[in-house]
Amino acid sequence: MQVQLFVPCFVDQLYPTVAFNMVKVLEKAGCIVTYNANQTCCGQPAFNAGFWGEAKDVCNKFIQDFSGSDYIVAPSASCVGFVKNYYQKLYESSAQQQTVKKLTERIYELSDFLVNVLKVEDLGAQFNGKVTYHDSCAALRECKLKEEPRKLLRQVKGLELIEMADNETCCGFGGSFAVKFEPISIAMGDQKITNAAATEAEYIISTDMSCLMHIDGCIKHKGSGLQVLHLADVLASFD
Repeated sequence: MQVQLFVPCFVDQLYPTVAFNMVKVLEKAGCIVTYNANQTCCGQPAFNAGFWGEAKDVCNKFIQDFSGSDYIVAPSASCVGFVKNYYQKLYESSAQQQTVKKLTERIYELSDFLVNVLKVEDLGAQFNGKVTYHDSCAALRECKLKEEPRKLLRQVKGLELIEMADNETCCGFGGSFAVKFEPISIAMGDQKITNAAATEAEYIISTDMSCLMHIDGCIKHKGSGLQVLHLADVLASFD
């Protein structure tokens, strides 16, 4: 199966290893992965800030960059959730409405694609350690993903998954929320770390590096020994 790779801005700029590991996982699952080097942002930051006109300019480029009929896979439920849930709102009653509808049906977050499209759960990964899982708001509420990442993690040899309290509660990032409401954002992040530490896990895993970036900043400020890992990093731990 041929898939197009969508690499979100913050992964491209700050966590490129996540993208490389996603390619490794998809190829292990039998996919032929293609990458359009001209791709840029999905438009979510501008949209969330209220600049819908500017966001639509970015979205127009995204639609062009990801034309065709191949599946589109990304290591971010946040970006995928935006495309799936808000592109149709932006292009409602426009000439591109049907094109956008088909695009939203082709784009998937990594765990969703592996479990629900490829029907793959065991990739032969091995990761020795205790981990806990953070449900990002976008994965849980916009992409309706709860069990998919857990199904994949449970098949990783040597990995012990321990659920933390309030695992569905927001970590406090929320994009511009973390900037506009910094004290609240930090308090939410600290609570997430407290709940994770109570499990005695060594790692916090999620589908979204945006959440993990925020959590990691709070971990370093708090002096906790926890580490963060994207789901793709764990699934790519095979020979």
